[in-house]
Amino acid sequence: MSTSAYVVRDSMTMLRRNLKHAQRYPSMTVSLVAMPILMLLLFVYVFGGALGHGIGVPGGANGRGAYVDYVAPGIILMTATSGAVATAVSVCTDMTEGIINRFRTMAIARGSILTGHVVGSVIQTLISLALVIGVALAVGFRPHATPLRWIAALGLLTLLAFALTWLAAAMGLAAKTVESASNAPMPLTFLPFLGSAVVPPESMPTGLRWFAEYQPFTPINETLRGLLMDTPISSGSATASVAWCAGLALVGYVWALRIFRRSAKR
Repeated sequence: MSTSAYVVRDSMTMLRRNLKHAQRYPSMTVSLVAMPILMLLLFVYVFGGALGHGIGVPGGANGRGAYVDYVAPGIILMTATSGAVATAVSVCTDMTEGIINRFRTMAIARGSILTGHVVGSVIQTLISLALVIGVALAVGFRPHATPLRWIAALGLLTLLAFALTWLAAAMGLAAKTVESASNAPMPLTFLPFLGSAVVPPESMPTGLRWFAEYQPFTPINETLRGLLMDTPISSGSATASVAWCAGLALVGYVWALRIFRRSAKR
């Protein structure tokens, strides 16, 4: 068996381990799915009527029905970012409980340990996305995307989840305690709200509007909204979305690998 075949085999073993762990201890997964759903219900039924009439939803429509179509892509994006918390916690738990040291004494590919965490977290995030999209459709979200645009939207969300999962894995490796690991990725979860997730940046004060326009989640959110609602997408937003996801993935991968290798030498 070739070296690459061993790596794939060991990565699949670690993936099964992480999925079984998530199945046996679902509390983290449930809490991460519940938060976006609660946010969606809050913004639709509590703030939706006022915001739908007040912010001037693109397209000229107003009211709660129009606001559902505006805010749902932002909540879906938030769901993709929420999975980072579970990744950081699971990686930090393995590091602090000593199981990683036991794995290192076994004849397994070192990279498979992190790969299992990352791929498992991406799969859990995709399942969460399906549940949140189902709830969004139930409360009135009516996307107009073609099948091709749905595929592109799913690809963008998968790429974002992959990037943030590597970043969260690095945070989990760097954290000293599980508590600090659970707190480290929280800004990633709420950063979309400081973009165009719930209101257009044009409605914000000047300083905050500048931040909203240039932070990474705004072009990703605008691209996702354009894909789901079948509206025009600027080439700048689409390019920036892919570039941000690729950059975050690279930073997270290099950071995680460096910490993991450094900890192996202790």
